[in-house]
Amino acid sequence: MNDNSFDILVIGGGINGCGIAHELAARGYSVCLAEKNDIASATSSWSTKLIHGGLRYLERYEFRLIRESLKEREVLMRMAPHLIKPLRFVLPHLPGMRPKWLLRMGLFIYDKLGGRNRLAGSRAVSLKTDRAGKCLKAKFVTGFEYSDCFVDDSRLTIINAVAAAAFGADIRRDCEVTKLDQYKSGWVAQTTTGPVKAKLVINASGPWADQVCALYPMPQNVKRVRLVRGSHLITRKLFEHDKAYIFQNSDGRVLFAIPYLDDFTLVGTTDVDHPESPDSPQISKQEIEYICTQLSRYMERPLAKSDIVSTYSGVRPLYDDGQQEAQSVTRDYVLEWQQGSAQSWLNIFGGKLTTYRKLSLAVAAMIDAVLPAPHPSQANGRHLPGGNLETTDIETFNAELAQKFPDLPTKVLARMAAAYGSRVYKIIGTADKPHQLGRDFGNGLYQAEIDYLVNHEWARTAEDLLFRRTKLGLYFDEHMTNELDAYLKQ
Repeated sequence: MNDNSFDILVIGGGINGCGIAHELAARGYSVCLAEKNDIASATSSWSTKLIHGGLRYLERYEFRLIRESLKEREVLMRMAPHLIKPLRFVLPHLPGMRPKWLLRMGLFIYDKLGGRNRLAGSRAVSLKTDRAGKCLKAKFVTGFEYSDCFVDDSRLTIINAVAAAAFGADIRRDCEVTKLDQYKSGWVAQTTTGPVKAKLVINASGPWADQVCALYPMPQNVKRVRLVRGSHLITRKLFEHDKAYIFQNSDGRVLFAIPYLDDFTLVGTTDVDHPESPDSPQISKQEIEYICTQLSRYMERPLAKSDIVSTYSGVRPLYDDGQQEAQSVTRDYVLEWQQGSAQSWLNIFGGKLTTYRKLSLAVAAMIDAVLPAPHPSQANGRHLPGGNLETTDIETFNAELAQKFPDLPTKVLARMAAAYGSRVYKIIGTADKPHQLGRDFGNGLYQAEIDYLVNHEWARTAEDLLFRRTKLGLYFDEHMTNELDAYLKQ
């Protein structure tokens, strides 16, 4: 094959696209992944950052999705222990809300449905004595507590791309597919970086899935994606403990308040239909007001707009199942062969962060049925890049790093360990002193880390580095950001 001919072209560098590219490359297919911007630059970096079963899906009886998600929660914790950490959620309760018996039953099912092995089970909690009750209004006396997981969403996406590249996949960022033409042995894709030939095309472009379908117009083509905007606030730290909250809103939805980056709290999300372009979603004034109002029903100190440090919005590409309310649309995924493509073009609709791996396995099975895999998957059960820690947990790994590198800042080591896991040694190398890591661009972002991200993770701009690969953007001012961009342009 020449440099632009592949078995499979994957369109979209979000969690589904990168997960699919990883799984297919691990089976020996030649894979090209085309992403029109940066890896994880859209929905996959603007989620609520949870690996969870979806407690509220119980009310919609989506038991298969919940079971699959809970089982995947256990698998992903083993595959990427540096990125995915257990988190306890507190659910305050008052009379007039969902009755206690219903919540107890729901949490019992949640504990049992996915075969929980590594996480603590649910329990009732007294908010008068538990530290989680201190920041709540005095009327909240009792509640419940259960386990799920927090994840760095964009890093999970990026390390799947890294894993795919390790198996030989060609990862192309800033590569937009503008046209697709079918010929007798496959497809020719015109892209902004040149033509690409492939035997099969996989449309994993998320919010742009319908637009990609339109590149091969067919009379039967109909819209499959319902765009739903989920917006979040990042606020100053609202409470002094490491538990998260799940609040029952007055409209039947839920709101999360999650400890974030040691110094902040992540609050969200909304469910609002998004008829505009998915390119640059923005939180609305109504969404900010909604989140502030709902959170203030619980917190002793009402949330003020002055508490907001930053905001972000992501567009969920949900499969349009005809539900009237955006919050009721399924979070499950649907895989469909493109009309008229003779099983050589597969569309991905819907899905969620937690189930990306199961989706990838389902896609691989469909591809294998029409284009047999060169060999069995080499990815099954393997750690994701950085996940093969020398110890069983990230806390012990952090302690060992601090002991090995006593003259390097402990906070910087802990941040890098959480981002890169065992691959942190590729950044530190033989450095014993901070100056041996090169220039510090601020907040412990050293030249050695920047060079690693440019050379191994496709970083090109300050935004790539600060908001998707390191999460240091909230600590950088305009001058520091410009200095970083200037270095990257050298």
